[in-house]
Amino acid sequence: MKDFIKAAAHVKPDERQLRLITQTPFYAFIHFSPNTYTGLEWGTGRESCDIFNPAELDCDEWCEAIVSAGMKGVVITAKHHDGFCLWQTKYTDHSIKSSPYKNGKGDIVRELSDACRRHGLKFGFYLSPWDRNCPLYGTPEYNDYYKAQLTELLTGYGEIFHVWFDGACGEGANGKKQEYDFDGYFELIRRYQPNATIFNDRGIVRWCGNESGTAHYAEWSVVPSELCPYCEVQTGPGPFAGSLAYMYNTDMNIGALSNIMYSKGLVFAPSEVDMSIRDGWFYHPEEEPHSLDRLFDTYLNSVGSNTTFILNIPPMPNGRFDKRDIARLKELGDKIKSEFAVNLAEKAAVTVTPYCGSDTQTVLEIDLRKKCSVRYVDFCEKIAEGQRIESFIIQTPDEYGTWWNRAFGTTVGARKIVRLENIETDKIRIFITSSRDTPLIDEVKVY
Repeated sequence: MKDFIKAAAHVKPDERQLRLITQTPFYAFIHFSPNTYTGLEWGTGRESCDIFNPAELDCDEWCEAIVSAGMKGVVITAKHHDGFCLWQTKYTDHSIKSSPYKNGKGDIVRELSDACRRHGLKFGFYLSPWDRNCPLYGTPEYNDYYKAQLTELLTGYGEIFHVWFDGACGEGANGKKQEYDFDGYFELIRRYQPNATIFNDRGIVRWCGNESGTAHYAEWSVVPSELCPYCEVQTGPGPFAGSLAYMYNTDMNIGALSNIMYSKGLVFAPSEVDMSIRDGWFYHPEEEPHSLDRLFDTYLNSVGSNTTFILNIPPMPNGRFDKRDIARLKELGDKIKSEFAVNLAEKAAVTVTPYCGSDTQTVLEIDLRKKCSVRYVDFCEKIAEGQRIESFIIQTPDEYGTWWNRAFGTTVGARKIVRLENIETDKIRIFITSSRDTPLIDEVKVY
């Protein structure tokens, strides 16, 4: 049992995963299709291409708003479930080339990818496996069709940082659901865009289990291989390996010891928190953007809780972002900047002491050298070496030198932001109460 726990502590991200979770943890989603004009969330595939005409489209405006929020990349719905394609695909006329936009000569995938590079943003795309327009859907031939379109996107638009799949799967014209060739899809991505990460509900970068911006109770990137079959298995089976068929991404503590010890092996698969800036994924004029508090809380509970965060901004039918969304994005970016502007621990003295001689319990004491009003403790593990910490306590002393517990937490991983209540103190302790091996803290900041 002890050897397995230690092995779990050494399950590591690959270079793609590491780059995403440490360099690009916050990025945008853009849902845009005929649904924008019909008011639907899932199109039927029978919509006329004539309705799609974003005559005022401005991808530079999109990128400026996204940059203002502090995001580092963009993912566009190149094709949603209705099968309508936002690029000049060779494989269907149900696309932008049959629309009045730029007299059928437009290519929004290209316009956005070019704008991203002008604004220093990374570019990615979503290609829905479910296609309610294609007559091949529900047959083996559809996978060839899908891979042909996937190849167009992978080879025609420069560097791709993130490819997004979901598991939506309805019936085709023949009454059958499609058996997706994810192995073949992944092989194409590895061939043409070897540095890209892949979102899928079963691995590489996995779904958090909801679309409301809610993180798990304990966010583990080291999880059972049964949940993520497209990731490399890095350990042997757990001591009680059996069946985990009941497990899914909606479970709140997937990587807990009580689960992983029944696994046939462990993988590294960070999760992605996804939500829209308003209730719908596509634009509905009656909807308001979510409050600044809700968006900032989601940021803390995603980027600040060992996940990535993809935030959707839906364009209006004219192709512009709603001014209300633009304003909210800037407010979010300004709040993130202001809340984390001054690192009070930049010149602090930090001491690290094993607790009672334990290898897996550690106390980090941060001496700020003067009384400060503390709102956040921000720290991370050396995630390139694996995820180890299971629980911790934040402590500060009273005027008599007695240390009091101020906050409790579970996992740390790539980044953990702990929010406090403006505590006046000159010293802080991070007490690692449980770790699967010697905890390796990479950086500690205090705000």
